Amino acid sequence: MTQFLFPPSPAACVPIVGDARLFPVHRIYCVGRNFAEHAREMGAEVSRGSPVFFMKPADAVVPPGRAIPYPTQTRDLHHEVELVVALGRDADGIVSIEQAGELIFGYGVGLDLTRRDLQAQAKEKRLPWDTAKGFDHSAPISELVPADEVSRLGERRLWLEVDGALRQQALLSDMIFGVAEILHELSRLYALKAGDLIFMGTPAGVAAMQPGDAFRAGIDGVIEFSGRINQASNHHQEREIPWA
Repeated sequence: MTQFLFPPSPAACVPIVGDARLFPVHRIYCVGRNFAEHAREMGAEVSRGSPVFFMKPADAVVPPGRAIPYPTQTRDLHHEVELVVALGRDADGIVSIEQAGELIFGYGVGLDLTRRDLQAQAKEKRLPWDTAKGFDHSAPISELVPADEVSRLGERRLWLEVDGALRQQALLSDMIFGVAEILHELSRLYALKAGDLIFMGTPAGVAAMQPGDAFRAGIDGVIEFSGRINQASNHHQEREIPWA
């Protein structure tokens, strides 16, 4: 029997609509610059070349109803609402676009929270910006809806409201790379596994969130969820990250 030096952390999990079982998270992949208008607002070139990927730790997920603390070391926390694709099967090597749908368990909506000031500093110095994206509680997410209960995904509207005001919205058909294309491209780089979550990119309208802000996010006719950014800790503005 395997013995651990100390008890391992509980698995990060996401609830499923109409199912008492939980979806255990393996990895979180994120797609950057997947809506043209958002790419332009971030000053990036819009291209159909290769998709941009980055990752968050699995335990960055915040299931519905859990507290979302304002993160440390930032003065500029931004929201990015996104379609989330949940995989229920392992991939057998590189996945073809035609077979990519067979891996999908379900869909949800999530926020890719971003410490925008840390990201800007890293970009300016041509350094990795993991600290801007992969921090604790940076991936709030809804319950998951099984894929067989979702039809005409591309016709659905993705949206986010903050304190009752609409901040972001777009049709999912506006994505530069569709779900099947993203799964194909990811499978060329990583061994995709059951439990993987893919945050599919955000539309234009990203902006700052303040402690105390309440949000509501959804995909029309599929799922929605809400939450609140908790008050900042006393030390979150004390200093900047010391870049090497």
